[in-house]
Amino acid sequence: MTMKLDIYDSKGAVVGAYELPEGCIELEKGKQAVHDTVVAFLAEQRAGTASTKTRAEVSGGGAKPFRQKGTGRARAGSNRSPIWTGGGITFGPKPRSYDKKVNAKVKKLAMRRAFSERIQEGSVIVVDKFEVADHKTRSAVAVFDNLKVAGSALLTMPDYEESVVCATNNLPDVVLRKASSVNVYEMLRFDKVVFTKDALDEFIKRIA
Repeated sequence: MTMKLDIYDSKGAVVGAYELPEGCIELEKGKQAVHDTVVAFLAEQRAGTASTKTRAEVSGGGAKPFRQKGTGRARAGSNRSPIWTGGGITFGPKPRSYDKKVNAKVKKLAMRRAFSERIQEGSVIVVDKFEVADHKTRSAVAVFDNLKVAGSALLTMPDYEESVVCATNNLPDVVLRKASSVNVYEMLRFDKVVFTKDALDEFIKRIA
């Protein structure tokens, strides 16, 4: 299955067509792969630094708080017992990793499926070059307006260019990524995915 995408210039005019190779389109399988990959990505974002102290780690509690018998109270050996105020925490969180293993083939399948779905819904835009006249935010906004990009957008380039980084840095709904680092979650998260032609060439090599 081959598809063609229009290639636009920075003014929004069609200047060519990009033919997608057959191996990069996948709409028959990969739905579960997308789910597993996104869950794993979001899990990896968790710091896993929550930590509580057990009764062995809480300071104090060295002396028996009161005598064993004759007080009418339940016996106690430490005022740092988990059932006492100020005591240790039972089964509380400790630093841990939330990473989930996803095989490389599954990740590639997930990326192909996510990319194919975005193409199917018309959310992928290919631009010959993302050119801004200067480092100003309004220059980037003008290009997005010319491309009829409203809402959030993932801008993908072969490498970070200083002028584009500066021009898009203050746009809260625009994220700039290199083609080599785009992930499945970002492919699905934004309203539009904007590729430069060179970035799409590099991206296709990743998923084909």
